[in-house]
Amino acid sequence: MSSTGKILPEEIPTLKNRVLELQSKVDWYEEQFRLLQHKRFGTSSEKEAHPDFFNEAETFAEEAPEVRETITYERKKPGRKPLPKDLPRKVVRHELSEAEQVCDCGHHLHEIGEETSEQLEIVPAQVYVVEHVQVKYACRACEEGVKTAPKPAQPIPRSFASPSLLAYIIVSKFLDSLPLYRQEAIFKRYKITLSRASMSNWVLKSAELLKPFYNRLLYYLIRQKIIQADETTMRVIHDGRENCPKSYMWLYQSGGYHSKCPIVLYEYQPTRAGQHAKTFLTGFSGYLQTDGFPGYHIFENENSEVTLLGCMAHARRKFHDALKALPKNSQKKPGMVQMAISKIAKLYAIEKQIKPLNAEQRYLIRQEKKSKPLLDDFKKWCDDKVTKTTKDSKLGVAIRYVINQWKYLTVYLEEGNLQIDNNMAERRIKPFVIGRKNWVMNQNPRGAEASAILYSIVQTAKANNLEPFAFLTHILTELPKLGRHYDDEALEQLLPWNLTEKIQPLNKVE
Repeated sequence: MSSTGKILPEEIPTLKNRVLELQSKVDWYEEQFRLLQHKRFGTSSEKEAHPDFFNEAETFAEEAPEVRETITYERKKPGRKPLPKDLPRKVVRHELSEAEQVCDCGHHLHEIGEETSEQLEIVPAQVYVVEHVQVKYACRACEEGVKTAPKPAQPIPRSFASPSLLAYIIVSKFLDSLPLYRQEAIFKRYKITLSRASMSNWVLKSAELLKPFYNRLLYYLIRQKIIQADETTMRVIHDGRENCPKSYMWLYQSGGYHSKCPIVLYEYQPTRAGQHAKTFLTGFSGYLQTDGFPGYHIFENENSEVTLLGCMAHARRKFHDALKALPKNSQKKPGMVQMAISKIAKLYAIEKQIKPLNAEQRYLIRQEKKSKPLLDDFKKWCDDKVTKTTKDSKLGVAIRYVINQWKYLTVYLEEGNLQIDNNMAERRIKPFVIGRKNWVMNQNPRGAEASAILYSIVQTAKANNLEPFAFLTHILTELPKLGRHYDDEALEQLLPWNLTEKIQPLNKVE
């Protein structure tokens, strides 16, 4: 009888199976414990945690002969980067007085050169009031002939919010993740009373004004040949459902290596049903790159013109989870997990090498010389190892993920402009995730939809290398001039790729 009071079976084979079953459970719990420890205390980056698997992919080769490789590189010299040359400059000369221009020997000193050093000065945001004075004219011959000079159409009529103020609030919230209550406090330091309720109302009205612009961007997005998609959770308090369940922010953006019209669009939906993606991308035909979420499989039917493309980074991440779940003394020793990571690292090394090439060159190198043979070898390895791992172990989960997703993971070989992973879309979803941590939830669907529109405008500006504040100020100034009734063609002049000469470029932050 066991310590729990249960009677153990007498048959030895049954006991062995029971021991193996219990050992499997113990291994699983130990993996979970080590993963939790790593999440709490370890590094979050895959490359930071295990750089040797990316820089020296041959370290754990099982059957390959020893290869000696000499790697040379140029070490970057430490030091401060020079200040940008295009910044305005104020030159301050420091000269000795006439009395000081005398040498100790009594002779007069003469100028032989200069020493120059730089400091960065900053002027806080300048806030001022623009008074619109509309001059009135009257006719001396009759009493009814009165005319008033019109003022420019405003984004929000009868409001003191200028295009630049609206752009400032939107960029602060949807790019810099600064909640409205913090902006309210900042304005108060400038002796300006701007309630968060007023700013919230302006944000909603700005989104309504920009909705046709958003729809025009969607028109161009679904006509591209490669789109990447991702989704993340959000909370909407008053969405008509009980207990405030999870809602979702979906992301769709231009995919591939090069796009003439880079577009990033967000869409709020109450659920994660794949039908939302299918409805949003109505009319799209081409490659749709996603993670392994099954909801996107709704695109797979007999009449579908959409080809699903997988994400190798998700496969790599699962093997890294398996590595983190190993005991520390086993993580840097040769093993199955390390071998899998090494094989994936070789694929990424090729992608880094061929990135500067054109689409045709990338296609040929992948197919004939490098990527395809490595992928075939990786698939063979997974098929061989799957029977040697338990289904619930982290390694077993990773291997089975690769096998189940294989037809999607290898699609990138078909076209030289496709990418090996969906990381670019994940980077675009991060700004929303960071903002979500600051304001936690939206009050209602209208606010969530407004957030989707404004995130889209800001991120599309960045994707086109335009400074978001300057871009938003421009379109919020020009859109009202189009009037209430205008067709889509009127928006063409405001599309970001048509404004590269009018809007200052973005100084990218690394």
